[in-house]
Amino acid sequence: MLAMLLGLVLTVPAQAQTPDVRALFEAGSYRQVVDAVAGLPSPDPATLYLGALSHQKLGDPGSAKPWLARLASMPDADPWHLIGQSAVAIAEGRTADALAPAKKATEAAPGLLFAHFQHGLALAGNQDYVASAAAFEQVVSADPRSAYGHYYAGLAYSRFKRVDKMAAHFEAFLKLAPNAPERAEVSSIMRTVRGR
Repeated sequence: MLAMLLGLVLTVPAQAQTPDVRALFEAGSYRQVVDAVAGLPSPDPATLYLGALSHQKLGDPGSAKPWLARLASMPDADPWHLIGQSAVAIAEGRTADALAPAKKATEAAPGLLFAHFQHGLALAGNQDYVASAAAFEQVVSADPRSAYGHYYAGLAYSRFKRVDKMAAHFEAFLKLAPNAPERAEVSSIMRTVRGR
């Protein structure tokens, strides 16, 4: 019986042992995300996107660009093509060029959380913080456990002095990602808001 159980444990497919890249990203474990994505032979588009965002968070936008370019080279009918185009534009400092493809991605795939996420980033990059907050509200409405949806919504609200909304999103972020690298920054803002 023990031999049979050991045989079952040892035959678990490698795919089942692949780390949950989204969970790692939502925890702010950017290095682990990059390592996990680099170790996959053919990562899906969401995994590539999270890997590229992690490279950017680690201050290495140059390493993000090949992964973003893979997304941008997907077929035109795929919303990930548009997300990739927008993300490449941001990585290259062409924030104005990031808006149209990000918006088209949300129209082509209104249920795709990452389309709204990228749209929110593109809007923030163009200093349209009201619209950026609305995009990230769509992200957290679709997935309330999106720590970085809350984080970026909080940042956007802070830019146009909606302290109540900013605080609610930052509190959610701190609960969902207690060990994220941005924790110190968010905690400092929250202490100021609370007057402590």
